[in-house]
Amino acid sequence: MFAELFDEHAHPLHRYLARRVGVDVADDLVSETFLAAMRGKESYDPEKGSVVGWLYGIATNLLRGHAKRETRLLRTAERYGVDLGVAESLEHTVVTRIDARSHLRLIAGELSRMQTSDRDLLLLVSLAGLTVQEAAQALAMNPATARSRLHRLRTKLKELELRHA
Repeated sequence: MFAELFDEHAHPLHRYLARRVGVDVADDLVSETFLAAMRGKESYDPEKGSVVGWLYGIATNLLRGHAKRETRLLRTAERYGVDLGVAESLEHTVVTRIDARSHLRLIAGELSRMQTSDRDLLLLVSLAGLTVQEAAQALAMNPATARSRLHRLRTKLKELELRHA
């Protein structure tokens, strides 16, 4: 079962994690995610949601261990207007997707000020390509709440971009 689970989900999970924390850390986090899944397989309940949401929930919890570093980098980017220059980094990917290369300081600052759960929700949907339902499951959040928050976050980022365009 776990070999099939790994074969099906390791690559997209790695791609998401690499966008958040870089390839090297993503390698470790994917391993840790599947190790945690194997150890906690009794905690998976298919009636509560898909295996994708469960795996991304584990990975997101592991990512939180890197949250301080991520926030520190975003604040540095905001403060100094630095392009961190790592193609697979969180900063570069988010800035590119929001068409905010010229607004790096603005977007990085906004992301660094977001609540961790809001930033995770936005990035699980925009970087990992999870559905709102899957992201909500990964974050142990009500799907309706997740949809509402995601709409609010996207609106806020669009307004921020328009104000500074």
